[in-house]
Amino acid sequence: MDKRTTSHSLPEAPREFGFWMDGGWHGGREMFERASPGHGVAVTRIPKCTVADLDAAVAAARRAFEDRSWAGLSGAERAGVLLRAADILRRRRDEIAYWEVLENGKPIAQARGEIDHCIACFEVGAGAARLLHGDSFNSLGDSLFGMVLREPVGVVGLITPWNFPFLILCERVPFILASGCTMVVKPSEVTSATTLILAEVLAEAGLPKGVYNVVTGSGRTIGQALTEHPDVDMLSFTGSTAVGRSVVHAAADSNFKKLGLELGGKNPIIVFADADLEDAADGAAFGISFNTGQCCVSSSRLIVDHRVAAEFEAILAEKMKKIVVGDPLDENTQVGAITTDAQNETILSYIAKGKAEGAKLLTGGGALDQGRGSYIAPTLFSGVTPAMSIGRDEIFGPVLSSFSFSTTEEAIALANDTVYGLAASVWTKNIDTALNVSRRVRAGRFWVNCIMAGGPEMPLGGFKQSGWGREAGTYGVEEYTQVKSVHIDTGKRNHWIK
Repeated sequence: MDKRTTSHSLPEAPREFGFWMDGGWHGGREMFERASPGHGVAVTRIPKCTVADLDAAVAAARRAFEDRSWAGLSGAERAGVLLRAADILRRRRDEIAYWEVLENGKPIAQARGEIDHCIACFEVGAGAARLLHGDSFNSLGDSLFGMVLREPVGVVGLITPWNFPFLILCERVPFILASGCTMVVKPSEVTSATTLILAEVLAEAGLPKGVYNVVTGSGRTIGQALTEHPDVDMLSFTGSTAVGRSVVHAAADSNFKKLGLELGGKNPIIVFADADLEDAADGAAFGISFNTGQCCVSSSRLIVDHRVAAEFEAILAEKMKKIVVGDPLDENTQVGAITTDAQNETILSYIAKGKAEGAKLLTGGGALDQGRGSYIAPTLFSGVTPAMSIGRDEIFGPVLSSFSFSTTEEAIALANDTVYGLAASVWTKNIDTALNVSRRVRAGRFWVNCIMAGGPEMPLGGFKQSGWGREAGTYGVEEYTQVKSVHIDTGKRNHWIK
């Protein structure tokens, strides 16, 4: 495989990959050809693996776990591999960003920024590997000493989505590895390239064979089989709440494997009258347009103080009109292509519903003709009510619904009026308001006077139907461990049989 591609031109021919198992490449009998959503030309060819391929990959991960070639290393040794991986990612940053853009459709500048975040994930994971520890209990009496051990859970299945193929992968992989686990990864069939490139990176960094395996194919076959596999000890799934619900049932019906789930969101951005309205409008425009709104933490519900609602919506609409939508390989592009045809149709159908339901369209509202590829203008609806589908459903596109409120209590109630609880944001210059709202809105991530801020030191995850568990940071390493209580008797036994 070519090691470096920095050109912004399209590839002359699709890049062909194998799948990665037990430390090496394996060829597929059938291949899936992926066309760039921004350009409509074939860019990669990925194997359609079989369930037998998956079984072999799980067996490789099990061997690697049981032989303790990874779990048996010290935290410092594991950290060394993760730090070397970070260095290699830094060297291959432009190449990885390029293939991420070609398969996903996101802007090249955004993709490079995401790789920088991924490098940070490996560096934080390395630190967490050295700091992972248990506990001790010296309070059980003179003759009994207690220890709490954290041990790796075992073989982890990891299913990742198409919206952030590499970023979501790297918000999990270094922390799973830091815990001492081995894994089998199933990326989305439309965005598998960078997950496979990471296999090369980890091998070069010194990761033992069988610790990281990638099996490509559809969610209905390979994803389902991975979820149901009896020799997988834990499954991490990122995707829709509907599919997450089926994952829960499949895991329960197989071996009661432990689950980590990051699911849907319908995230509020609350703007009070005392906020810096220009800042808040820029944050709202970014929050709904980043990654073309195909982001589980997109701020898709604007909840704005009625006293400034009209003024704020006007400022916001003007900002959204200035967003540069275009070719993902253009350095000036801020919003790229919609990743799949199905998602493009879904977004457009919700825009049509918003118009039909009586919401007022302030800007955007349709597809943009760029000559090739699928593009949608960032869209703002005003006068949205909780009964409207655009105000309740996760659209997963650049469509922002604006509500208004009169009191803080009403703002909090509107923010919490959703089955989801993934992320939220509040904009105010009043510290009492900021603290009150951030403590009472039910969401796993919260931003005050900012949006999508922070790094991998902080945990990621949701409340309610947005998922279970936490990723990243020390919490993310602990998520992939089991807790074991050990009792040590240090004295003469008091015999039960006299």
